[in-house]
Amino acid sequence: RSPTDSLSELRQKMGEYLENGARLGWLIDPQNRRVEIYRPQQEIEVGEDPTKLSGGDVLPGLVLRLNRIWG
Repeated sequence: RSPTDSLSELRQKMGEYLENGARLGWLIDPQNRRVEIYRPQQEIEVGEDPTKLSGGDVLPGLVLRLNRIWG
């Protein structure tokens, strides 16, 4: 999320991505140090100040460390 992005618009886009076949989406909000994790037919998972994200079974072996993003 860039400083000019609207969270509501980004959340709507994430829903559209899932509707179009995406299996995993990360909405990373550096201003609030928060991540919303989107998966089809599942509740949105919210992480407050996580240190890393995992690609799980969708992207096995992928780990995104958030220390650089949080600054």
